[in-house]
Amino acid sequence: MTDSPPKTFIRTDGRQTWEPRPINIHPGFIENADGSVLVETGKTRVICTASVEEGVPPFLQRKDQPPKHGWLTAEYGMLPGSTGRRKKRDSGGKIDGRTQEIQRLIGRSLRSVVGLKALGNHTFWIDCDVIQADGGTRCASITGGWVALKLAINKLLKTGAVLSDPLISPVAAISCGIYAGQAVLDLDYPEDSEAGVDGNFIMLANGQMIETQMSAEGATYSRAQMNQLLDLAEAGVASLVEAQLKAVG
Repeated sequence: MTDSPPKTFIRTDGRQTWEPRPINIHPGFIENADGSVLVETGKTRVICTASVEEGVPPFLQRKDQPPKHGWLTAEYGMLPGSTGRRKKRDSGGKIDGRTQEIQRLIGRSLRSVVGLKALGNHTFWIDCDVIQADGGTRCASITGGWVALKLAINKLLKTGAVLSDPLISPVAAISCGIYAGQAVLDLDYPEDSEAGVDGNFIMLANGQMIETQMSAEGATYSRAQMNQLLDLAEAGVASLVEAQLKAVG
């Protein structure tokens, strides 16, 4: 793990370097969705819903033949009041580059733990709407998106629309970074905005990695520091998975 920080080191909310923000996952937050949650990580709040549609996208359709497998895709957005200044709504089908990057990340992260053949002739839509942003919104979206997906699949298993559970493993995501010279877990916005190194880690329940995004934001980092961040992320994801499994019963 990380070296002991100096006694004068204080995070913005008083946490230790290795402490994640408190997480609360509220299942069934939206009654009309097949699966839904409100996920809260500190002051960040994201509504995640899973909706199921018959059929698959055109690129999976084959003439006079059933599709080889189902599909899962994701959309992400920030509501106007989610940030300090009003966030302009996406309109006319146009989304900014950051939004596109994040929703692709959510989609491929969740697809990596889904047996698409078991979905049959269905498309799963995972919609993640940020209602309050205080850092880590993409990570919260992946973590909450998996719970919403699991709840939707449980519903389909009960009705027989899906014959076997396609989920291979829980998947969760958490941020880590170098803040004030220390490797810290789960950055909030003040830390994220000043971090010298910022990273997002998407992992399975067993610690296997799906995707790692690390970048220097004003300071380079060493191999030893990267290992520190990976250790922090692994422990952080384990705590998130525990919360996920509790939320789905």
